[in-house]
Amino acid sequence: MKDLVTAIGLVLVFEGLVYGGFPTLAKKLAQEAAITPERLLRIGGLSAMVVGVLIVWFARG
Repeated sequence: MKDLVTAIGLVLVFEGLVYGGFPTLAKKLAQEAAITPERLLRIGGLSAMVVGVLIVWFARG
């Protein structure tokens, strides 16, 4: 449970870094995401999940 809370905290740190440090970039990325086809967003999201699982797997391995 401690690892889950830590992971959620890190996600919030990185999200906050993007929105707090680079708000113009965050707005541009949101606009791009809105016009990107769902299929590409899905592929990108699933790819990011796989890479994330692999990173955790190797780090914990």
